[in-house]
Amino acid sequence: MEIFQKASVVRLCSHHDKYLIAENDQETVGQDRDGSSRNSRWAVEFVDSSPIHIRLKNYFGKYLTASNMPLLIGIRGKKVLQALPRRLDSSVEWEPIKEGVQVRFMTRYGRYLRANAKLPPWRGHITHDIPHRSVTQDWILWTVDVIVHQPRALLPPPPLETTTSEHARSGDSTKGSPTAFDGRKIRYEVVDENGDVDKKIGE
Repeated sequence: MEIFQKASVVRLCSHHDKYLIAENDQETVGQDRDGSSRNSRWAVEFVDSSPIHIRLKNYFGKYLTASNMPLLIGIRGKKVLQALPRRLDSSVEWEPIKEGVQVRFMTRYGRYLRANAKLPPWRGHITHDIPHRSVTQDWILWTVDVIVHQPRALLPPPPLETTTSEHARSGDSTKGSPTAFDGRKIRYEVVDENGDVDKKIGE
């Protein structure tokens, strides 16, 4: 997605006007209306093997991770955690999909990053799920705020071009010019008032 090609650090704001945050326990992920804290910032990393997927890394150096742990028994949604796996696998890879001015984040297995309501049984938890009810369709939509942009690559200056005519004029102007100057010896004589040469003064 184009917005992530330009972004280095982002914030994600849910349908409930709350920001995705990494909790201080360095394990869970939640929502908060305060988007100014460091916990709401996520660094964007690109997946070399797949140009359409990204990773989101938090202040603690951990990744937004789609776990296999169910939120509650009888609920389809599974927990989203912050984790640092030994090997960066598909659980930390998300595909951003634009929908109008907002974005959905899909896992490799077709589930979406979801900000749940504060009502039970979800109680504001972050899960990855496939919404089956119209009332929860918007819970998978996120507004992306770019906090830090990717630095622009500096292009090298264009090479200086010299036309053939300029070379020719340059060659003509130096043609026939001496490469070294020959030295000259000057001999002079001093004559006294009688017209005699003063031999004491040499060259």
